Amino acid sequence: MKTFMLGAAAFLSLGLAFTTPALAEETIRFGIAAEPYAPFSVKDAAGNWTGWEVELRDAVCAEMQAKCEWVEVAWDGIIPALQEKKFDVIWSSMSITDERMKVISFTDKYYFSPAVWVGAKADTRALDPANPASLDGAVFGVQGSTTHQKYMETYFSGHAELKLYDTLDSEEADLKAGRIDYLMASGIQISDWLKTSDGADYEIKRKLPNDQIFGYGDGAGVRKEDNELRERLNVAIKAVRDSGKYGEITKKYFDFDIYE
Repeated sequence: MKTFMLGAAAFLSLGLAFTTPALAEETIRFGIAAEPYAPFSVKDAAGNWTGWEVELRDAVCAEMQAKCEWVEVAWDGIIPALQEKKFDVIWSSMSITDERMKVISFTDKYYFSPAVWVGAKADTRALDPANPASLDGAVFGVQGSTTHQKYMETYFSGHAELKLYDTLDSEEADLKAGRIDYLMASGIQISDWLKTSDGADYEIKRKLPNDQIFGYGDGAGVRKEDNELRERLNVAIKAVRDSGKYGEITKKYFDFDIYE
């Protein structure tokens, strides 16, 4: 009886080896702000995400040999959505800051963009970030829930009036309409708009000095406990840079270095 039972168990085990399906391909969910952020992430006419950051993610996923999918979420709720496990990775031009690192972890940076103030070419006002009074009476547009909002509120509260926006597109529209005097943006992102007919009458007034508020470049955010995923992403990001694929993707969108 004992011998028979062992044989049956072995037979069942062998049968399972033949009938158990192969493990499903790993899927990693990447959270992206639903708002367009050209040239990093924007939807094409068919509703597919395109842009520099989208192509970089695809290259990183190929390096990791993982299936990746997008999960769209409003920017101002993107960290809570990560913590609620609605997706696994924030991949949406998020600055790595000390404040954010209190609640989530980050990979190494994958690009860096200085902050700038933009205004009309005809505007001759001398804006000086070292002199808050130079902004007295000016109306600035900034995207809400960003390091730009924190920077303006920290250093220029009581001087410049702030208007908060969900998207840079809305800031640009209000700048053209005269509802704000200046907007604050990523220097890399706004450079594309300044080359268009809509942005032809505007220019960068000030490239702002590096400040701790702006953080340490832009990287991918993960939950504090997901150390293994963070390190896998780091290895993949480095491999994409070392292989030359990073430079290949970047040249399609920029004619300057966006890493340093």
